[in-house]
Amino acid sequence: MAALLLTLGCSSSVSDPPAVKYGARPVETWLTTGDQTKSLSHEPDDTLVVRLEARGLPVITIDETTRYQQIVGFGAAFTDAATYLIETRLASDQREALLQELFSRNGGLALSFMRIPMGASDFSLSWYSYDDLPPGETDPTLAHFSIAPDLTYKLPVIQRALAINPQLTLMANPWSPPAWMKTSDSLVQGTLRPEAYGAFANYFVKFIQAYAAQGVPIAGITLQNEPHSTAVNLPTMTLDPSTRALLIGHYVGPTFARAGVKTAIWEYDHNWYFPSQPLTVLGDGVAAKYVQAVAWHCYAGLPPAQSTVHDAYPTVDTYVSECSGGDFDGGYASSLNYFVGTLVIAATRNWARGVALWNLALDQWDGPHTQGCEHCRGLVTIDWNTGAISRNAEYYALAQVSKFVHPGAYRIASTYGFGSVTSVAFQNTDDQSIVALVLNSGSQSSTFALQWGQKSFRYTLPPISVVTFIWK
Repeated sequence: MAALLLTLGCSSSVSDPPAVKYGARPVETWLTTGDQTKSLSHEPDDTLVVRLEARGLPVITIDETTRYQQIVGFGAAFTDAATYLIETRLASDQREALLQELFSRNGGLALSFMRIPMGASDFSLSWYSYDDLPPGETDPTLAHFSIAPDLTYKLPVIQRALAINPQLTLMANPWSPPAWMKTSDSLVQGTLRPEAYGAFANYFVKFIQAYAAQGVPIAGITLQNEPHSTAVNLPTMTLDPSTRALLIGHYVGPTFARAGVKTAIWEYDHNWYFPSQPLTVLGDGVAAKYVQAVAWHCYAGLPPAQSTVHDAYPTVDTYVSECSGGDFDGGYASSLNYFVGTLVIAATRNWARGVALWNLALDQWDGPHTQGCEHCRGLVTIDWNTGAISRNAEYYALAQVSKFVHPGAYRIASTYGFGSVTSVAFQNTDDQSIVALVLNSGSQSSTFALQWGQKSFRYTLPPISVVTFIWK
């Protein structure tokens, strides 16, 4: 019996003869296009049918018998700017609707991997830490430690997001510890004073315990945001790899163990261009036993750096913890291409278990912020004056995967791609559904066949567009 590919959805053609539908399976189809004519659009279903040949088309093959890393989730950061806007510039019904849209598994984006700055970042309304003192004073016992700055808007938003999605995984890290711990005596620049190493370790314990008391569990921390960078206009601190290894192995790791803190310690939290840095820390036998994962940023280098470290230390997990879009990125279509192709497809194909972009929300002026990045963009934009919400390319890039790939899913084997087309695939462990995400980054439509076992269908993907297929 001859079996032919069925042509449905975007690729319908009356010239194709009927397909043999023995054992047919419906395929849910969701599409976002770079020209914004389709935004997470639920398209007519395709159908997987028995087939014998792909009629000369490029083929994306899905094989769930080969599994890779388990996925924790996708999301962004609960910055001060984002949570301030959500908590203070939206009416209560608007706020609830947005949080449901972002975090609910019942029709929402189901964001499930989020980052929390410990103290001020560049996207804060002011500079602060959790133990600020007048110049010249110190607090080695952290008697003055307080998360009071977070109680007004940051924690209420996080607590509501957790109530909506209890599967939320949260990581945290500082842009700077208190100024008195640093050689610069300031939240800006400097490095950690050796006499403050013990207090620095306890600073994390205090934070984790204080957040736990607020019902907010912290799954992982890194010692410092972008420890290889320093700036004069935002909180920063440099920590070289050897110092990080010393801190993890002799201070933070043992202090967590003594305090009964189960929060994982992650290394690095900086760009793809220096894999030698986490390799140095993981090469320290004392530090390595405390390091569960390496976190990466997107601003320099490429995702294969993640595989360089993974191949050397395959039991150490991988995450992308920051990547921001902005007015610098060439517009909506360019952003969609980049965030799907690099942060969803390439990052997960290079072992990322979670991908967190930067600000969850910003206003129409790309703020509020205290200098730092002046043209960064949030997943959503909230109008400061009216509370109107617009959804950006980063929102849809994450939505095409976060809505369908559940925490605990496995990345499974799939053809990487051909020409301008790239892909990645997952299998959920709760309902065994398979999710395939395909990007066409080119300027012309591309027709391909997607094959699963002995079944397949054909599809034509518009230029600069991403499609997600789901079937059981």
